[in-house]
Amino acid sequence: MIDRRQVLAGFGVAATAALVPKPLWAAASIKPDDASALLVIDVQNCFLPGGSLAVKDGEQVVPIINRIAKSFANVVMTQDWHTPGHASFASAHSGKKPFESIDLRYGKQVLWPDHCVQGTEGAALSKELAIPQAGLVIRKGFHKDVDSYSAFTEADGKTTTGLAAYLKARQVKRLFVAGLATDFCVAWTALDARKAGFETYVVEDACRGIDTQGSLAKAWADMAKAGVKRIQSGEIAV
Repeated sequence: MIDRRQVLAGFGVAATAALVPKPLWAAASIKPDDASALLVIDVQNCFLPGGSLAVKDGEQVVPIINRIAKSFANVVMTQDWHTPGHASFASAHSGKKPFESIDLRYGKQVLWPDHCVQGTEGAALSKELAIPQAGLVIRKGFHKDVDSYSAFTEADGKTTTGLAAYLKARQVKRLFVAGLATDFCVAWTALDARKAGFETYVVEDACRGIDTQGSLAKAWADMAKAGVKRIQSGEIAV
């Protein structure tokens, strides 16, 4: 569904940070305001160590997210919230294995191990998250025949979650995206945020990727092409 490019892009922020004198870099910190929101994507037990679709080092994002979240009055969290036998599960397709792809009515679909089934412990947000001011939890992927990586729009490209309208009603203009996984739900969220007209940052060290068949490099290239800004958590004033 996403027009993925082959060119890896977007490493400039980290390289620039290393070259800028410390006082100047500190002065350039990004200060979230009332027009800013943090989107915390799918920090759920299934994607953490021991989970059915654990993202390598996924638990490392939690303390970083907790730290930067203190700077945001506006925080939205998302949860994958799949039905049993969801179309994105390899187990729902005879003879198919996780990480294979099939064609569904809306395009290519990567097949996953069963994960984040509604009401299960695996679908629960990490208990280590400490963001009491979070004002909204968006549940996505609850239509059995359509996957939903993005916090904004399901994989059919048409069905919206209502998040863009919510943020605009609150006069939010600038979004910071963190969570799991960089190359799927984070990237699709960031790309849809740009389509919706938001200034968008992905906090690289507050994310971790799956990286299947080069998906991580392609996701960063897509995001760079769309104007998503790649930053580190240290650039956000806390």
